Amino acid sequence: MMMCSPARTGRDRQRYEDQFRLVAGCVPYRFEKVDDNSCDIEKRLLVLMISSPNRDDLVFPKGGWEDDESVTEAACREALEEAGVKGILREEPLGDWEFRSKSTQNSCSVGGGCRGYMFALEVTEELDYWPGQDTYERKWLTKDDAFKFCRYDWMRKALERLITVLSKGETEEEEEKKTREDQAAEFSPPVLSVSDARAHQKLSPVCFGTPSSGVQHLDDSCSKCIVLG
Repeated sequence: MMMCSPARTGRDRQRYEDQFRLVAGCVPYRFEKVDDNSCDIEKRLLVLMISSPNRDDLVFPKGGWEDDESVTEAACREALEEAGVKGILREEPLGDWEFRSKSTQNSCSVGGGCRGYMFALEVTEELDYWPGQDTYERKWLTKDDAFKFCRYDWMRKALERLITVLSKGETEEEEEKKTREDQAAEFSPPVLSVSDARAHQKLSPVCFGTPSSGVQHLDDSCSKCIVLG
């Protein structure tokens, strides 16, 4: 059995700002293959949520942002510790939200307030063993089911922002692909059909003349310029 490093505990290195406890987390996602070869990302999107200790709801992995790490490092660490996943994290946050703990007053700052920074994490590796596996259970959900489990507004907004970002990214990729294809077509020589090629060969002045070694050379050149369809 592979051993895992223990999850960080305590608040010794916890960051605070304006009386808010700073929190970092992510919305882990992946795309599943569908039978109808659909390109609709919302149909193929799966979102990972984890169980909340001593509660019946599901949440996204998140936790305290500490003073020896960047906010993106904190988000990746929480995904590993709580959900046991690694992947590609988008550096641009989905957004930041201020909220108050609904479980215990002590889970955030003295006033109970948290400021959370959420990121999109495309999962590339799912570990069999991870630090929080005895505390958290993970579950892959469709976009519609994930929305049903988002009991807080900030969670729904983070998920909505994820879908917007992914949809925009796919549109940009399609536009870039079309641009590359158009550019390639612009610089490609025209393709002649067999009939056009033969007509071109009969009418081209360089292919006429008394047969000679020079004319034969020109005939060879003509044939090399013809693309048969």
